[in-house]
Amino acid sequence: MKLKYLFPLFIATIALMTSCDDKEAVTLLKEIQVSSSYVAIPEGGGSTTITVTAQDSWTAKKVITEKDSVKWLTISSATGSAGETELTFSAPSTIDGRAAEVLLNCGGNTQRINIIQGLLGVTEATVADVIGGPDGKTFRVTGVCTAISNTVYGNWYLTDETGSLYIYGTLDANNEEKNFLSLGLEMGDEVTVEGPKLTYGSVIELVKVRVININKSLVKVDSVENEVLPLEGGEFTAYLTCKGQGVSVEIPEDAESWLSISSIQQAGTNAVVKFKAAANTGGDRNTTIIFRTTDGSKEYTTETTLSQKGAIVKATVAEFLAAAVGNTQYRLTGVITSIAHATYGNLYLRDFSGEAYVYGIQDFQSKGLKVGDIITIVGRRAAYNGNPQVGGAVLESVIPVTAVTIAEVLTKPDSSKDYYMVTGAITSIANQDYGNLYLKDGGSEIYVYGCYPGYGATGDFRKGLLAAKGIIVGDKLTVIGTKTTYTNSTTGISTIQLANGIYFSHESAE
Repeated sequence: MKLKYLFPLFIATIALMTSCDDKEAVTLLKEIQVSSSYVAIPEGGGSTTITVTAQDSWTAKKVITEKDSVKWLTISSATGSAGETELTFSAPSTIDGRAAEVLLNCGGNTQRINIIQGLLGVTEATVADVIGGPDGKTFRVTGVCTAISNTVYGNWYLTDETGSLYIYGTLDANNEEKNFLSLGLEMGDEVTVEGPKLTYGSVIELVKVRVININKSLVKVDSVENEVLPLEGGEFTAYLTCKGQGVSVEIPEDAESWLSISSIQQAGTNAVVKFKAAANTGGDRNTTIIFRTTDGSKEYTTETTLSQKGAIVKATVAEFLAAAVGNTQYRLTGVITSIAHATYGNLYLRDFSGEAYVYGIQDFQSKGLKVGDIITIVGRRAAYNGNPQVGGAVLESVIPVTAVTIAEVLTKPDSSKDYYMVTGAITSIANQDYGNLYLKDGGSEIYVYGCYPGYGATGDFRKGLLAAKGIIVGDKLTVIGTKTTYTNSTTGISTIQLANGIYFSHESAE
């Protein structure tokens, strides 16, 4: 999730609710815009109107949850056309605060409209209660600060015995934003906060929370040494302040095979804990180490993370897609089939085993890559909304592929290094299994010695493309390969061919 694009759902008062959040500008869509993405309806009932500006036709749809069918909310129109349209939201009176969300869809893009009527009551809750509760409801929850991701807005994680919750935005003692550090909140502190729930994609959050109480932890990590260990392993050291009755350490079960405690030393309130990591024969790995202490009646915790570099795992696309989300680095090679974002390098990469979405390649614009090029990248297995993707990709190498006509490729010198993309109609098929066939474009024809499912195919993986795709004589085929010349030792006849063809696309003659 790209947090810089997330903006708050609810604000503390009706007056603020009609104002514009300073981050909202980055969320504007070109296809559809609204005069306000927050709509407040009076508690006694009534209507509120906004202006919708769209480049194309659009639809409006209420988000229905298990706990709210949203029948209380009326929308003046469920559809609209290009241009400016007034959209009115109405509701009868209510004695309890309530909230809803409306989605405006236009040209494949979605604009969210957040509706609130009255003041939502505060409910004491656990993290599990918040996760299972409705969006828009205000919760008060107590837990431990386990990680801090932004010290300006105050984005952090709150954890209790029932789960973990993301806090997006924390107000200071004067209910002001962007002053998180004034609270003095640290990892390990027990915190009680109050704020409305929001679900953004698959992430459940409390937004713009008020801090009700901070109970400072009796143990905290002051600093660490070697938080990223090399492949060969080594020593990791954590320096702590512990005001409780001694310090204990918990290594997660998934790290017990390679991480151990070598010593614990404590003098007064200062403690030093040293760990030994074994050599890493796999991919990148990391773990979270938990430190505990007690005052005799209550337990306090804090934690720190440790990472270790690993070998880069060479994988097919299918193997990569089957891997777990994590920091292990994978090396993938395949053909660029399409580019979704020319600035950041969001693209699709395909080999013989499958296709993967690459969420950006570092410094993509300077690489000069194009559709059809064969590239090797290194990245980690990531996911967005449950969909697998390559994250943090770095380009290792590229084989440029030049699009040419059949007539042009016939004039090229033989080379095993120069790759060409050619398109033509299939005039005959010499070998169905391996895809040996003839392609013709205009008055020129070339023999394709093998049309394989994708880059990297070997052995039996080279077989069966034509049958699997239903490709027959007459179909238009685009294939990538190198130009070679084969000379029959018996007849002495030479044949120009496109060798080791890589399937790119085809169009049925029908």
